[in-house]
Amino acid sequence: MTKQVYLPDDVPSVGKKILTEAGFEVVIGSGRERQTMKQEGAQASAVLIGTQTFDGDIMDSMPNLKVIARNGVGYDAVDVDAATKRGIYVVNTPKALSGSVAETAVSELLAISKNLYQNSAAIHDDNWNYRKAHPGRDVAGKTVGILGFGRIGQQVAKKLSGFDVKIIAYDPFAKSTNNVEIVDRETIFKTADYVMVHLPAIPETKHSIGSAEFKMMKNDAYLINMARGVIIVESELVTALKNGDIAGAALDVFEEEPLPVTNPLVGLDNVLLTPHIASNTIETKAQMATDATKDIVRVLQGKMPEANVNQLN
Repeated sequence: MTKQVYLPDDVPSVGKKILTEAGFEVVIGSGRERQTMKQEGAQASAVLIGTQTFDGDIMDSMPNLKVIARNGVGYDAVDVDAATKRGIYVVNTPKALSGSVAETAVSELLAISKNLYQNSAAIHDDNWNYRKAHPGRDVAGKTVGILGFGRIGQQVAKKLSGFDVKIIAYDPFAKSTNNVEIVDRETIFKTADYVMVHLPAIPETKHSIGSAEFKMMKNDAYLINMARGVIIVESELVTALKNGDIAGAALDVFEEEPLPVTNPLVGLDNVLLTPHIASNTIETKAQMATDATKDIVRVLQGKMPEANVNQLN
């Protein structure tokens, strides 16, 4: 019987080609809703998912499942322990999107510095003179603090190297380089003009940035989060933004996604909000599909995956 690979969401054709050329049946689903996935993926030997929750209950509805591939780096929505207990590999695509996420992070840093969104919106509102009361800020000469100096954090530092900024980073597993000084966590919040969050979403980082950290930051500093919404206490961020404890924020991720229009962040004029687009480019999506499907093929052919996040006996 031909093994089936279930895609709740469609992926670029390069990924589907890898699967079909390996002799697998590709089933494209109709969405991420729990019951939909359980029904459509009932015969699947592999599944390729995005950021949706994938827990033991869903795994049990797919008795043939051998591998869960995550189209991205973060796998916090997957119950890895449940997968390991069931003999299911969990794989991700850590090498595919670092450059793209870093590009978006730097873009959002520049956008909040120059008030690009607000100034553009003002033109559409026939308010040419908005700019007079809302000048931007130069990045040159400022200090950028990077929380988490893994693949993405390192790429951010590389891309910022031509902007004449001082770059500091906090990461207990990293060492200083010629261009980046590794400092303690408190120093990041107290001295950086831009605090860029590139941490993994793990129990130790959940809600690890809140009012205490915002009070340490400069009143004219900005927070940029390209990691996961759960790392920040959103309600305390809203308070800090309203009170002027920090100058503003650029956020691509949120505790609840899609972000409800009723969320208080939406009503603030000192935030830049984007809908989880850091790696949403044609090139990166194709590379993620390639990396994820190649690991699916490896597992279903009885080989070890290259980017597994769990170990099976």
